[in-house]
Amino acid sequence: MSSPVPVSYRHGGLVCTDHTIDVPLDHGDPGGPSLSLFAREVVAEGREHEKLPRLLWLQGGPGGRAERPNAAGAWLRRALAGHRVVLMDQRGTGRSTPADRLTLARFGTDHHAAAGFLGHFRADSIVRDAEQLRRHFQGEQPWSVLGQSFGGFATLTYLSLAPEGLSQAYITGGLPTLTGHADDVYRAAYARTLTHNERYFARYPDDQRLADAVAAHLETHDVRMPTGERLTVRRFQTLGITFGTSAKFDSLHYLLETAFTDGVRGPELTDTFLRGVDAAVSFAERPLYAALHEPIYAQGTRPTAWSAHRVRQEFPAFDAEQGGPVRFTGEMVYPWQFEEDPALVPLKGAAEALAARTDWPALYDLDRLAANKVPVVAAVYHDDMYVDREHALATAGAVRGLRTWVSHDHAHDGVRADPAVLDRLLAMADGRD
Repeated sequence: MSSPVPVSYRHGGLVCTDHTIDVPLDHGDPGGPSLSLFAREVVAEGREHEKLPRLLWLQGGPGGRAERPNAAGAWLRRALAGHRVVLMDQRGTGRSTPADRLTLARFGTDHHAAAGFLGHFRADSIVRDAEQLRRHFQGEQPWSVLGQSFGGFATLTYLSLAPEGLSQAYITGGLPTLTGHADDVYRAAYARTLTHNERYFARYPDDQRLADAVAAHLETHDVRMPTGERLTVRRFQTLGITFGTSAKFDSLHYLLETAFTDGVRGPELTDTFLRGVDAAVSFAERPLYAALHEPIYAQGTRPTAWSAHRVRQEFPAFDAEQGGPVRFTGEMVYPWQFEEDPALVPLKGAAEALAARTDWPALYDLDRLAANKVPVVAAVYHDDMYVDREHALATAGAVRGLRTWVSHDHAHDGVRADPAVLDRLLAMADGRD
């Protein structure tokens, strides 16, 4: 199938050009089924005819579309000072061929087939897509990549599978464990999430009373979300996902202050509160995040087996049934969410098959990383709730020539919040820092 002609337009001082190419579902079978891959090239207005180097943005996730120019973080304007920026909707997201409850319905009850399909949506496939996109733009000339969070994971896969495609790699909050199992990831994540709970309640001490009151109300009342399903205590607890970024750390506080109103039958949870909860905990806009969150760590024969769910038992502070103060969970996905979230219910069988899979291909080539020749600089956030600092630094030590900057001043979204983060990485890469 031929690719549409690129479409260009101007927006807010930017020149944007939309591109769509076809890529194989399985890069090992280029003659098999294909997917549509969408990417938007952005250049500063007035510089559209200059020969600027291209920088590929690999966003966090998994399962998140690329940022749109009208809502992009602080990094974009800084990057455009010297680059053409390519915003690629990773396969399954945005304007690329979507993978969600509607498109996966074609598999019916063949959950193993659906799981096999979703197995092609990890970092290895994303990197191979990026390589086809690079050749679409500039032939065999390498480009640079900026990987944020899961995009950093994909960057390490890029360095493992196709380092010849990269001239420079920048990573922010995204150095994964190269050999650890998902259990190791979540065991460290639960401990960090408890620390972020303590910080939150130290800042807003009265919110403990409110959170406990909401949980008690949910235990004794059939409270329905805007989408019709019952709001459970355990789903309410997943609001701690907001603790990991500077932009959203305080959002739970302003949500909790709207929680209750005096109804005909006594205290009731408000529509404002329930709509806010739904916006934060629903996976309707990013179902792949839930389906693939543990598989992004899977390599070899050991299954993930709902790692976050199992490891949670080692941290009784998160058990609301024990009667203690409510503690919110963070970046974890649980099997019961595929029963309670309407956007995930149709994906339950596929998710269970993914959790049981025992033949995962490797995502990282340790020997190639140890012999790496691509210049790599990485921002490691000291108190990152989502990516473990010690895992990140161990990985940095395993990649030849990788230079790190450990920041105590930024949360996981530092590159989006402050242009100084990318400025520091660019200076490190240029030898100015």
